[in-house]
This record gives sequence, C-alpha cells and structure tokens, in this order.
Amino acid sequence: MNYPFSPFPSIFLIYLFSFDSIDPFHRWSREVDEGLRSDAIHHRCPATAIGVAKEVIWLKDWGRLEVNLERLEVSDCEKWPGSGSIALTLFFVIAIAGLLLFGISLSRGRIGGENKCKYGKPLSVSVVWDKSGASSGRTDTGGLVSDGDQKRHKVMGFVGIQTGFASVGRRKSLRKTWMPSDHQGLQRLEEATGLAFRFIIGKTSDASKMAELKKEVEEYDDFLMLDIVEEYSKLPYKTLAFFKAAYALYDSEFYVKADDDIYLRPDRLSLLLAKERSHSQTYLGCMKKGPVFTDPKLKWYEPLGHMLGKEYFLHAYGPIYALSADVVASLVALRNDSFRMFSNEDVTIGAWMLAMNVNHEDNRQLCQSECTATSIAVWDIPKCSGLCNPEKKMLELHQIESCSSSPTLPSEDDE
Repeated sequence: MNYPFSPFPSIFLIYLFSFDSIDPFHRWSREVDEGLRSDAIHHRCPATAIGVAKEVIWLKDWGRLEVNLERLEVSDCEKWPGSGSIALTLFFVIAIAGLLLFGISLSRGRIGGENKCKYGKPLSVSVVWDKSGASSGRTDTGGLVSDGDQKRHKVMGFVGIQTGFASVGRRKSLRKTWMPSDHQGLQRLEEATGLAFRFIIGKTSDASKMAELKKEVEEYDDFLMLDIVEEYSKLPYKTLAFFKAAYALYDSEFYVKADDDIYLRPDRLSLLLAKERSHSQTYLGCMKKGPVFTDPKLKWYEPLGHMLGKEYFLHAYGPIYALSADVVASLVALRNDSFRMFSNEDVTIGAWMLAMNVNHEDNRQLCQSECTATSIAVWDIPKCSGLCNPEKKMLELHQIESCSSSPTLPSEDDE
C-alpha cells in the first residue's frame, strides 16, 4: 500500500507530536470550547474532526442565538496522555495509527468522512433561538447583544430567498439559472456583486423531510435554517425571524427578502442597492395599494380587515423588497409581540414601515412581467405572486438573451 509520505517524515512527525507540537490544533480546539470567537460563517476545518462547533449570539427578547456550522467539526485536544511510560507508549501507538489513517484519507481525497468538511469554509448555517433570556455581562449594540468579540460577515447586501419543503423543484430551477449551484460559484457571485445569497427555510416535524433537507444542505451548502415551524400561515413570523438572524450573521447595508419563484438579475440588484441615498432608513420595493379582502373564501383574506378599512396603505409587493441596515436594526431591537401581525407578510412589513420614519422608495424594475434592458426582478405580475409555474418558466426565461445575457447597464440604443 502506498502512502503519501515516507517512514522518516512519519517518525519525525511522531517526535514533534510527543513534544506537544500539536499546539495550533490544541489552541484551535480550546477556542471552540470557550465559545468560537471567529467569523460565524468562515472557519477553518482541521483534519481531526469530532464534535460540533457553535457560535453563540445574544439577541434581545429572542434570547440566545446558536449558530451551528454545518459539517464544521473539531477535535477534543484537551485530554492528552500523561507522563507515565504506559501513557507514552499508548500515545505513540495512537499517533502511528492516526498518521496511517490520515495518509489513507489524504490519498482518497477526503478527511473525516465522505460528507465531512466537503468545503473548507461552510456557508450553510442553522440558527436556534434559546428563549431563556439570559444576557448578563453582554453589551448591547443596536439591538444585538454579542457574547464576546462576535464578528458579522461584511457584505453590501444579504439576499434571503424564502423557500419551503415543497419547493425542491423551484430550488433546482434557480440553481440551473441565475443562482450558482456550487460553493465556489456563490463566493464568486458575492465577490462580483457584494451580495450574499442563501435559501431561508424553517423546520418541520416530518423526519423524512428534515432528512431530505439535510442531504440538500450537504450537497449545495446554500441555506440559512431557522428555528421556526415552516407554515404558510406563519410567514410574518418567519420573515421577522429571517431579518433578525440575517442581521446577527451579516453586517450588511441592505437586507433583501426574495421569494423562490422570481427571475432575478443579481448584477442589477447590486447596482440598485449601491446607489447613494440621503435617507439612512430605506424601504425599497415595488410599491402598491389595493383593496382589503374581507371575504374568507379569497386567497388574500385578511381577518383583521376591519382595522384597515377598504384599501391597503402603500407597501411593497411581497416577492422582493429590501430594508436598509438601520431599519432592520430597529426591528431586531423590538420585542416580538410589540407590533401587530397581519395575515399577509407583505402587509405586515408595510404596516411596520408606516410606524417607522422610513423612506418608501418605489422601483418598478423589481416587478417586471418580462425581461428588459433594465429589469431586475421578473415575475408574472399581476396574474401570480411570482412566476406562474416557476419551475418551468424559470428555465424558459434563462434561455432568452435579454434575461440572462444582456448587459448590466442598458446601451444608449435601449434608453
């Protein structure tokens, strides 16, 4: 059997290990045991992997936010053999066996198992809300209470693509069109546009669906998973949980809520978010008004319609809208029961925006029914609240040059 190293280096490595030259791994493990102070998204992944690393963030009223880094696992290096001869012999035996296994793993191109550490810097995370409310000894920073030197990943915009357990086909179509289907592609898109994209999903009591989700996370590494039950009737609660989790993880100028059934141009969205604005509190979307539906038989029925009157106030269409950092910081600081929850998520957010000193920025390029030289988001408005038959329509749109291949900025002929 051929190993990727000769006997002499092996003996030399054992010699180094016996004199505690494993200190870098030792220190890294101890940092994890003490609370993992590095970036919540980008962590190293050492070869020796057993155990699960967590980042702990404290949020007002939600309690502790535990961020479990998918497939990021660490070794317990605290318990090394003592100075006795038996312990030393045992240590040498374990060291030799470990080096042999390590060599075999390297020769097969994987460390720690088939799915462990597939990516050096995992992107997918799951967040768990600990509502114990303990927060002593922690400093408040704009609604975020951080345990230690918590660092948020810096981006210009974080785009959370809202999805569900029945939307596997939609996610497949997205990954075949405007959204990269691999870890490296997501990072390249972030570098090119300043935007980070993740699918946002809750949880379910269905063990088989959770198992399928786990497999999808391991394959694509593009999720942010919330500790909230995934139900259509609970979308306003999921949306608030999304903004709070996104704010805790990302230091972003804008936080974008998008649905998984729209065709998006990330390059043009990036330019829109990068515009200079005089107002720091911005509510950006395709704004609308309309009748309040009080008939329970209708899809958009609003049980609290008697509080709203006959017509809705100005608010953004639900398929895509963005809130600036200052606006989201205010939402994070709120108690969960401070604001009223309406039946429809877009109406709920719009109502909250009325109570805040925000600038309503209307942009019709976020609600185009067909691809143009300036369209940012395309969906079948007003027929559907997204693309009708999105799995098929998404692929069809991507074959159209004006959708997928046209320049970011329109030419003079297009203006």
